[in-house]
Amino acid sequence: MSRRLRAFMLATDIGFLVYWIITALQVLPKELLYKDYNNDIAMAWNWSFVPLDLVISVTGLLAIYYFKRDNPQWLPLSIISLTLTFCSGLQAISFWVIRMDFDWMWWAPNLLLLVYPLFFLPGLVCRFTQSAAKIGGAA
Repeated sequence: MSRRLRAFMLATDIGFLVYWIITALQVLPKELLYKDYNNDIAMAWNWSFVPLDLVISVTGLLAIYYFKRDNPQWLPLSIISLTLTFCSGLQAISFWVIRMDFDWMWWAPNLLLLVYPLFFLPGLVCRFTQSAAKIGGAA
């Protein structure tokens, strides 16, 4: 796991946890809230991300932990975390596109979630495939 990947994953995983704590405590200033924040459907849409984002954080933090302990489980956990991160960003951007709501305050972080995993996933999947082939060939 490269330093760059660890930095992105750590920022994402901790960022999700901080975002949900801040959201639960309702401490974001009103001017930073997304359009129709108090609409029940928009609020439910936002909260529907909690399970996905928490799974991203858990798998990402576990991947970093396992990597530091030289446990090979870091690799599949990284792939899972990055794949779900991409999905979270795609889901949010899709929503904003459908609503034709273009607010860079919300687009920028979600575009980052959508794009950054694409720089790491091909190499990780290739590495995983190679290690699986070695294990399968050894049998």
